Amino acid sequence: MATVEAKVPDIGNYKDIPVIEMLVKVGDRVKLDQGLVSLESDKATMEVPAPAAGVIRELKVKLGDSLSEGMLVALIDSDAAEVAPAKPPSDAPKAPTAAPTPEVKEPAPEAVTPAVKPADKPAPVAAGASTPATLSASASELPVSARPHASPGVRLFARELGVDLSRVSGTDRKGRISKEDVQTFIKKALAAPATTLAAPAGGGLNLLPWPNVDFSKFGEVETQARSRIKKISGANLARNWAMIPHVTQFEDADVTEMEAFRKRLGEESKDLKLTPLVFLIKAVVAALKQFPQFNASLDESGENLILKRYFHVGIAVDTPDGLVVPVLRDCDKKGLLELARELGTISVKARDKKLGPTDMQGGCFSISSLGGIGGTAFTPIINAPEVAILGVSKSATKPVWDGSAFQPRLLLPLSLSYDHRVIDGAQAARFTSYLAQQLGDVRRLLL
Repeated sequence: MATVEAKVPDIGNYKDIPVIEMLVKVGDRVKLDQGLVSLESDKATMEVPAPAAGVIRELKVKLGDSLSEGMLVALIDSDAAEVAPAKPPSDAPKAPTAAPTPEVKEPAPEAVTPAVKPADKPAPVAAGASTPATLSASASELPVSARPHASPGVRLFARELGVDLSRVSGTDRKGRISKEDVQTFIKKALAAPATTLAAPAGGGLNLLPWPNVDFSKFGEVETQARSRIKKISGANLARNWAMIPHVTQFEDADVTEMEAFRKRLGEESKDLKLTPLVFLIKAVVAALKQFPQFNASLDESGENLILKRYFHVGIAVDTPDGLVVPVLRDCDKKGLLELARELGTISVKARDKKLGPTDMQGGCFSISSLGGIGGTAFTPIINAPEVAILGVSKSATKPVWDGSAFQPRLLLPLSLSYDHRVIDGAQAARFTSYLAQQLGDVRRLLL
């Protein structure tokens, strides 16, 4: 039996990398290439592998030490049959068994929150606890030995969302915290009754407490109660914004011919208000058929995508008490005039506060139109469990080059927000381009 020195192998240009986790202790039997300690640079987490199989005789480092290439980590009483061939650092490519395997723990953007049963993984803190949590930034102020175990990518993800990693339970090996663990913590915090309508000081996500300011010191003030609709929608919007990775794709649709056709139909049907929104609904249905991943929802576990074979479109309606989103059903089976009648009826019901629960359920995709008010673009928030929403701004006549001259064309700005876990940028660009194509030639809507 021989004694083998386990040293930090070639780790590139990194120096003084802190030890964030001890993976073995004296007396442990290890296999060839088994991790001995974990190091964390500003880019990745990596392990120092055992150069031989055997028993740990002595550990030369402790939690929090800073290591560089060639520094001694441990002494191993080796099994002579399993010893990695030693190679000097100056040699050309090293054998895979002698090189550390960087272990980047940040998942791809498409990663989703897995379902966690309370019996399997208890919440790290009781919901609605009265003691305010420390800020996420405080974790970086702790000594290395006391910091939660997480990769740099996960730490950045937690900082961006204001999550204190010391309150999150890790489910990866040795209790390491993954991105999914952070998402699960947020999901539980948002689901807590105490944060449903009015968040307490920490907001359940360990954010800075909401400023408590006596505004009357600076001048005359008036207190106005928020409507119930705004309270409920505010809680939903906060959850959706925190839980869904939003990206917005912008596009201009040439609606010159569509608008001329709409006005002619309006003159023929004077008792019916035919708005551009009706054409948008039909164009959206055509796009959903062409790109079915937009007509889908993630299931509760986040592991599966549920594709829908029906086409129910939610329409954001502005009421004195706030926005509501009634749903028009089976839009693929109805013509422009029928949709115009239903849209008018359901909009009146919304403003008269006569919408029932079923009127606002079952939507596949939502449209939020500010075209009657103004603006050039905006970022609508996705209405979960949908995976996309279309924002529509005010159309404007602009000069467009037709190859030989500039022509006045009526352009309609479109803003498509989408869930990046389900939809990537290329798909979103194709969707908006196809949608603009449909609106640019209304005859396509008849196909």
